[in-house]
Amino acid sequence: MKIRRTYKYRLYTSKRDKHLHQQIDVAGIIWNHALALQKRYYRLTSKYMGRFRLMRHLAKMRRTARFGYWQLVGSQAVQEIVERLDKAYQRFFASLKDKGIKTGPPRLKKVKKYKSFTLKQAGWKLLGGNRIRLTGRNYKFVLSRPVGGTVKTVTVKRDQA
Repeated sequence: MKIRRTYKYRLYTSKRDKHLHQQIDVAGIIWNHALALQKRYYRLTSKYMGRFRLMRHLAKMRRTARFGYWQLVGSQAVQEIVERLDKAYQRFFASLKDKGIKTGPPRLKKVKKYKSFTLKQAGWKLLGGNRIRLTGRNYKFVLSRPVGGTVKTVTVKRDQA
């Protein structure tokens, strides 16, 4: 039996934090755009667009000049955003069937209030000690406890700390 654990570490503040804030802002823009596409598709066809189709569409959009700044966020982070959106819609559809706990459909979010993005396999690397490389830039974090096991994903969150 495998045990999954989540560890939370705080990054030291630095001048490079603006790049992380930009990436989180772009992730919020991608969320809003994907949600708008989903709503428009449903309005036109009365069907739900699958997550893989949405991923393909967003991947094409990232290669255009108009949406080139979406390249700040890695491709796997974009896929994670689409997976979050798909899970939110699945919870909404399940609540419609169950007649129990009511959950509303996913909503647009203010970009400055969007909180995080997740890097799965690429885009990060532990450098040893209390240093980590995120999307080509080195950061230090507070090593409050040793990192146990193998790290599978890294989620960068924006909060008060």
